[in-house]
Amino acid sequence: MEDFYTIAHETTAEQIIDKSRFIGIAVPLTTLEEIELAMGKIREDYPNARHYVYAYRLRDGFIEKSSDDGEPQGTGGRPVLDLLQHRNVWNVLLVVVRYFGGILLGTGGLVRAYGGTARQVILETELKRLTLYQVYSLNVPYEWYEFLKYQFDQRNWGIQNEDFREIVQLFVHVPKQEAELFETWIDDFTRKQVKYEDLEIVLG
Repeated sequence: MEDFYTIAHETTAEQIIDKSRFIGIAVPLTTLEEIELAMGKIREDYPNARHYVYAYRLRDGFIEKSSDDGEPQGTGGRPVLDLLQHRNVWNVLLVVVRYFGGILLGTGGLVRAYGGTARQVILETELKRLTLYQVYSLNVPYEWYEFLKYQFDQRNWGIQNEDFREIVQLFVHVPKQEAELFETWIDDFTRKQVKYEDLEIVLG
C-alpha cells in the first residue's frame, strides 16, 4: 500500500473558454456524507450553473466516482477523475462548475476544458503526502532498550510512546511497506527475545 496525497485546504480556480465560465473547486474530505454537504454548498455558492461536473476519491474503502452531470458521456467527470488518479490524490471532491456561454465546445473541447480546469486547481493547491503506518506494541527487556531505540532512530521507525514497568513497552510506527522487513529484522536482531504485536494501521 503506497503513500498517497491529499489536499491541505479547499482551493478554487477559474477560466473562461469560448465565453463559458469554468470554476474548479477542490474540497478535502473523508466521507460520503461530507461529499453530499459539500455538493450542496457548491450549488448554493454557484447557483443557476448549467453543469456541476465532479469526481471524488475516498481512501477508506477505496471509493471513487465521477459524474458528467448532463455533459456528453466521458467529457466531464472522467477527465477530472483521471487527473486525481494520475496524481494519486485521495480524500478529495473536485467539482468543475460550468456557466454556459452559448458556444458549443464539442467533445474534445469539453474534455480539455474540464480536465484543464481540474488540473489548474490541483496545481494551485497544496498537496500533503500521507503515509500508512503499521503500529507495533513491543515488550522490551531493559537490556535491549537503548540498543533498539538507537536502531529505530537510524531506520526512521518512530517511537510514539514509552511505558516503563517490569519491562519497557514501546509503541512503534513503521511505514506499512516496511512492516515485513521490521518483523524479520527484530526477530533476527534480538534473537526473538523481544515480543511484539501489530495493533493497527494509521495515517501519518
